[in-house]
Amino acid sequence: MSTLNKVMLIDDDQINNFVCETIIKSENFAKQVISFEWAEDALNYLKEARSAAPQDFPELIFLDINMPGMDGWQFIEEYRKLPESLTQRCCLFMLSSAVDRKDIITAKNMLEVKDFFSKPLSSEILNIIREDYMR
Repeated sequence: MSTLNKVMLIDDDQINNFVCETIIKSENFAKQVISFEWAEDALNYLKEARSAAPQDFPELIFLDINMPGMDGWQFIEEYRKLPESLTQRCCLFMLSSAVDRKDIITAKNMLEVKDFFSKPLSSEILNIIREDYMR
């Protein structure tokens, strides 16, 4: 399987980001992992990459739902405003500890969201993504 160039993690839990980054790297899933604890910072990064360095736009984003400030739903609303030429090359996955069935259904019904996975990130989840979304 091919290795992605860049994966972005958006989660307010610093430990979770560290664990995710470790798994992604140990599975040779991506060459680079960038993480943000604030969705606003991640969005600013994407907006900057849009104009300054489109090659820096990630190929995959793992997004948490419940975060202080801008939550996952608000992030998606703003993400929709980015150029489709960039977002269509990026797979967006919800990675959350949310167990509310309504959140899961809402996420799966959003065009931007490829799938919803429950934390913690695992090798199995990465394999599902490789098999179902990276062909």
